[in-house]
Amino acid sequence: MILPDQMPVSGSILISQPSLIDRFFNKSVVMLAEHGTDGSFGFIVNKPARVKLSTVTSEFGDFNTDLYLGGPVQVNNLFYVHSQGEIVKDSLKIIEGVYWGGNIKEIRELIFTGKLTEKDIRFYAGYSGWQAKQLDREMKENSWIVVNGQKRFVFGARQSNLWKQIVMSLGNEYAPWVNFPVDPGMN
Repeated sequence: MILPDQMPVSGSILISQPSLIDRFFNKSVVMLAEHGTDGSFGFIVNKPARVKLSTVTSEFGDFNTDLYLGGPVQVNNLFYVHSQGEIVKDSLKIIEGVYWGGNIKEIRELIFTGKLTEKDIRFYAGYSGWQAKQLDREMKENSWIVVNGQKRFVFGARQSNLWKQIVMSLGNEYAPWVNFPVDPGMN
């Protein structure tokens, strides 16, 4: 069973409450890359864009991995999270085994040589961002539950079911969430 934390920190996972009705954040799992007094920054890790990376950019050749929707900010920009921080210069560690950024030339070279596979890297269109104290307000509004970040939440299989899997692991009091309608007004 996963136990919810009280407040977010860098590396935390945000689980959206089912009452959070928002095109991007409904039933979202967000990995916080940074959280501090200036604001917060992260990526929605469970929303595949239903398009392959190679269809939106040729920068990585025919690397045919899924593209994910990272959030509503800068959706025309590409961001990436990977597990190879030891070999990619300028990578920033989020949690053990999860890094964001790093030297893009090295990323490309590692992909072309097969040393970085789709099991090691996720690409995101856009990111999720909060201004100073905005996420704190949303926490007081009960928009999110915070759990400890884990590598498997970012790089695991079947990401589209991740929200449900995590909610079910929180215990019986959260189980009714999985049947909560997307639009409660339509209930």
